[in-house]
Amino acid sequence: MAKMDNKKVAGCTILTAVVSVAGVALLIFVWGKLFGLTDVIEVAPPVVVESESDANIKPVAQIEVAAAVEPGAAKAEKSGEEVVKAVCAMCHAAGLMNAPKIGDKGSWGPRVAQGYDILVKHAVEGIRTMPARGGNSALTDGEVAAAVKHMANASGASF
Repeated sequence: MAKMDNKKVAGCTILTAVVSVAGVALLIFVWGKLFGLTDVIEVAPPVVVESESDANIKPVAQIEVAAAVEPGAAKAEKSGEEVVKAVCAMCHAAGLMNAPKIGDKGSWGPRVAQGYDILVKHAVEGIRTMPARGGNSALTDGEVAAAVKHMANASGASF
């Protein structure tokens, strides 16, 4: 017999190992197909997850753009009641941050005693924890004054 050199022996050994691994993998694959072990199992997604996902991706808020006001056009002022409902009631209805509650004659009494003009000045400029114009810079002085009058009169004043 002829002697094989070491390089040929190593090459045959590596080739044999690769073919053996591939053959075993092929055997396992065929065996799995025969016995149904590799079939894909179809699972329907839960209906609850689909309906919750729609609720989760809906917008949190919607933006509405106000109509453009022509320069020089008169803006219709809101009534005192409208301003109170839209802006002032957030704090004055519940008494947040020591705001006097609407209708509480005891907490409004000292304020009413200062006079209407001082109350309006404080509402327009802000005082202590209350921001100027109740935090709504779009309010006019007249709208703020009407809101002050509405809240004070509902709390025992006669402005």
